[in-house]
Amino acid sequence: MFKPLQLLALLPAVLALAACANKQEQTRVDFQMGERATVGPLTYNVIETGWRSQLGSEFKMRFPEQRFLLVTISVTNGGGREISVPLFTLEDQKGQTYPELDNGEGVDNWFGLLRTLPAAQTQQGRLVFDVPFGSYKLRITDGGEPGLEKVAYIELPLRMDTDTGVDTPMPAAPSRNPGASPSSKR
Repeated sequence: MFKPLQLLALLPAVLALAACANKQEQTRVDFQMGERATVGPLTYNVIETGWRSQLGSEFKMRFPEQRFLLVTISVTNGGGREISVPLFTLEDQKGQTYPELDNGEGVDNWFGLLRTLPAAQTQQGRLVFDVPFGSYKLRITDGGEPGLEKVAYIELPLRMDTDTGVDTPMPAAPSRNPGASPSSKR
């Protein structure tokens, strides 16, 4: 049996372990794409996603290892001070994580690398990831210190109706009467 003095000596160690456990504990909240996702002073909204097999123009092409996933996002700082928005991370169904690429070459309206967002300001742009084709969750934070920040996730479902056809141009609509000339329509 422990004596009262021994228990008293163990108390600081137990409290220190409990404090460490609380610091590592992160709140997990999931949001759907298109919803306003508020985490601390930051409010995120994923507007759209799109897949690309290449980026850039014909003279300067970029090719992914897997496929490029572009995520159009809006971030609003509702707090009273300037906040740095860190790079984002995607998580797949198996828990595998993929960091955001820090090179926006060939991405129209790239969100940027240095993301200091003043109070009461909104920034919108595109994030770029190199990931296998699939559904993901975008990890968002309150902009706090690593290990202490509040975390939430935004579901990015794979939408076959819109996402897969991004690389291919839409075919021209067939005319109603292929043999008719414009002058013969009356």
